[in-house]
Amino acid sequence: MVFFCPIIFMIEFSIQKKSQRSNARVGILKTSHGEVETPAFVPVATQATVKTLTSKEVIDTKSQLLIANTYHLHLKPGEKIVKANGGLHDFMQWPRPLMTDSGGFQVFSLGFGKDFGMGKLLKQKHLGESIGYGQQPKLLKITDDGVWFTSFLDGAKLFLNPKESVRIQEALGADIIFAFDECTSPIADVDYTKASMARTHTWAKQSLDYKKATQAMYGIVQGGKFKDLRIESARFIQSLPFDGFGIGGEFGDNKAMMMRMLDWVVQELPEEKPRHLLGIGYLEDMPKIIAAGVDTFDCTLPTHAARHGTAFTKSGKIDMLKSAYLKEKKPIDTTCDCFVCGTYTRSYICHLMRAKEITALRLLTFHNLHFFNTYVAELRERIKKGKL
Repeated sequence: MVFFCPIIFMIEFSIQKKSQRSNARVGILKTSHGEVETPAFVPVATQATVKTLTSKEVIDTKSQLLIANTYHLHLKPGEKIVKANGGLHDFMQWPRPLMTDSGGFQVFSLGFGKDFGMGKLLKQKHLGESIGYGQQPKLLKITDDGVWFTSFLDGAKLFLNPKESVRIQEALGADIIFAFDECTSPIADVDYTKASMARTHTWAKQSLDYKKATQAMYGIVQGGKFKDLRIESARFIQSLPFDGFGIGGEFGDNKAMMMRMLDWVVQELPEEKPRHLLGIGYLEDMPKIIAAGVDTFDCTLPTHAARHGTAFTKSGKIDMLKSAYLKEKKPIDTTCDCFVCGTYTRSYICHLMRAKEITALRLLTFHNLHFFNTYVAELRERIKKGKL
């Protein structure tokens, strides 16, 4: 079945219910491919697929919105192939709303993130390390004009800048695209972060200038863990005519700092436009980031954990590789109404994991995504009832 939509309209966002206890709100994000009830968890479809599942199966997990990866889809199969197949929606047979990132996260993940083996939150082992002004990653060259990458496929040089990022994203055809930015490292010092933020601001204006299609575009707030820079970035990005906002970059030394950073940023952003938190979506963080005023957020955790045998339950995470589960005839979670929990036992899934069967990864991925989406739906209901 083809879901061809010849016209892509701008988004509309409306707030249906505001909390009296926090900055949480329930909203409706309208796109030409349907509506998203927010707050919403956004599964990651890096290569135009949520790993191990078909698009139909992802729909059955109650997923409303996906985010695909501009950098990786540019490398393979290339935006020309995707466009020739009618754009991402037709290519992957996904009839619901889609986002594409700008490639800015790869500036970090394939750069300093790879060099130091780190993510967006600082880990104990990296305490004392620092990235200073003018320092360059080993495999990237970051300039004010754009970023030179070395392809991990064939070693070829690849240049991304605002013009190229927007061109690729318009060819891919998602409903929501992001301005090109530089995602900074948790160990970047204030001088590096300030220079990086200035680049992101210049690139934000250029991204808007190069935008030709009627897709919605979000600008991305940077500034690292520095309060004055985060506030400056939020004020600058919100002053530009973006349709919504991404909150990106590193998120400090710990989860408490991350929440303070969200508070700094959200209070500077206009209430009437949607806010997306890039790359953060742990279950324990969801009530707090939603209470901070975030509308959508993406994370690879439920799919990544599934591929390592981890299932999420109301009682916490369980490791389905442990032999003890071979004796358990109950479902992964007795409170879960997903297809997996209604059909298979822990014993069977544990057997599949230990036998290294692909089916195990599919079943755990389905369950985890359904579990995450169900939890966010419960949080939406809590907002509606005045409990969050």
